[in-house]
Amino acid sequence: MQLTDTHTHLYYHEGRALDEQIARCKENHITRLFLPNVDGESIDKVFRTCSRYPDICYPMLGLHPCSVKDNFMEELTVIEEALSTNTVVAIGEIGLDLYWDKTTLPQQREAFKIQVTWAKERNLPIVIHCREAFEEQFALLEELKDEKLFGIFHCFTGNLAQAQQAISLGFYLGIGGVVTFKNAGLDKVVEQIDLEHIVLETDAPYLAPVPFRGKPNESSYLIHVAQKVADIHGLTIAEVADRTTQNAQTVFGI
Repeated sequence: MQLTDTHTHLYYHEGRALDEQIARCKENHITRLFLPNVDGESIDKVFRTCSRYPDICYPMLGLHPCSVKDNFMEELTVIEEALSTNTVVAIGEIGLDLYWDKTTLPQQREAFKIQVTWAKERNLPIVIHCREAFEEQFALLEELKDEKLFGIFHCFTGNLAQAQQAISLGFYLGIGGVVTFKNAGLDKVVEQIDLEHIVLETDAPYLAPVPFRGKPNESSYLIHVAQKVADIHGLTIAEVADRTTQNAQTVFGI
């Protein structure tokens, strides 16, 4: 059995018992970890972590929408320079976030468009962060869609109609710890989505699944997300691991 965490900020734990976290991942059959950065400052942390664990960690690069400030073009320049000298498996995480600050929407849109261009030029998937912005995000994707636009809606927490729209645009749904939350309702959505459209993630150190809810998350907890998805679909955890890892291989090409 092989599980894949398609979204983890493992590098946030740099210098804090990383070896133990990786060991716990392997004990729980989690053998592939995909690491997105969030801004220029986090680039080196991502690559240091991936270099330290090259058999399990894979890097992505992008500018998180919450990191889009007045200097976002400078940040994008730094990230683009890193792309020119390093190999990555995706552009991410990128997208729109209107939860914290709605005033930066024009800049977020522009940053997203630029980074989608990077992905298309490099034949890479994009990993989308979308919070309180589904309508705006879908409008952008409709504008930019072509045969080169594909990827993952990371930390998907939308309704069934939004799930179906994301899938119709060529995206997988990244399902994480929220699916284990009693009143979140995501389990009802996942129940109606075939596994062929799903990948698993933790978004560690955020959104720890039950029974660790409210505590710092880590990638080894992906086993609890996988078990919940298995329970929802009436499958074994091995079947869920196999299908979702195949999906991750399709997205990332590795």
